[in-house]
Amino acid sequence: MQRDVTPPFKGRSLLTWLDYTPEEITALLDLSLEVKAESRAGRVHQRFLGKTLALIFEKRSTRTRCSFETAFGEEGGHPVFLSTADIQLGGKESVEDTARILGRMFSAIQFRGFSQKNVEILARYAGIPVYNGLTDAFHPTQVLADMMTLRENFGGLRGLNLVFCGDGRNNVARSLMVICAKLGVNFTVISPRELFPDREIQDLASLPAQKSGAKITVTSDTALVHGADWLYTDVWVSMGEEARREERVSLLTPYQVNDSLMERTGNGSCIFMHCLPAVRGEEVTHSVIEGRASRVWDEGENRKHTIKAIMLATL
Repeated sequence: MQRDVTPPFKGRSLLTWLDYTPEEITALLDLSLEVKAESRAGRVHQRFLGKTLALIFEKRSTRTRCSFETAFGEEGGHPVFLSTADIQLGGKESVEDTARILGRMFSAIQFRGFSQKNVEILARYAGIPVYNGLTDAFHPTQVLADMMTLRENFGGLRGLNLVFCGDGRNNVARSLMVICAKLGVNFTVISPRELFPDREIQDLASLPAQKSGAKITVTSDTALVHGADWLYTDVWVSMGEEARREERVSLLTPYQVNDSLMERTGNGSCIFMHCLPAVRGEEVTHSVIEGRASRVWDEGENRKHTIKAIMLATL
């Protein structure tokens, strides 16, 4: 049976995990596991009956769009897909005005796009929950699914060692740093110096890390994969940066996750994760993503269960 998660979630937006306490994140993870168990047992509910969800997409998506649409629709709600070709967002109409109108017509809004500022404006003016499905700065729904996958594999989170190897300043690395700091997961970014996470995000993560006991490390030394429980990577060329492909590949080739790097963890139980889509032969080899350590398909499925839990809690 679904637990009572109404206080303090009802009506809240999710823009970044900086706005949530460790206890609140843990409660959402607990609910996500319950939602997954319901799904596996074939239990059907209609908890979003009579509710509507606006799905604003500036960027293409597989997992985010499918997770929101199926999670909302199978609970009896009506999701409405809105690309920038469909609405006036930031063009003929300001983001503020769009937010006010959508807030009067929908129960919630999901935004997947470029600017973190835009999702913050939507949340400020809409008067309904707004979910960050990805911006250039943060990808909070992804990393909640990552934490769920970790819990399924290890039973708990505190004290685990996560190593992210690749582009350390992208939205997934930044979001992982925040949620790991909150939950007591040791987080190491291994990246070329040119792609280190910015000082601001490191500073923002430092206080929750001190409170939880998490150790945050930023380095260019791949030897620090040793002891990893979880090795993570992401694409080398993010959406909107295609013109810099040659530069990115040159910088990041030494940081590819391959069989050799997995062996250097010295941990036979180390798992591999990737937020997908993956470019096989660049950030990860085929043998790793298809190997026994890979949990990327569980991780992808868990996007749906965690997103449904977030919406159940806030609606």
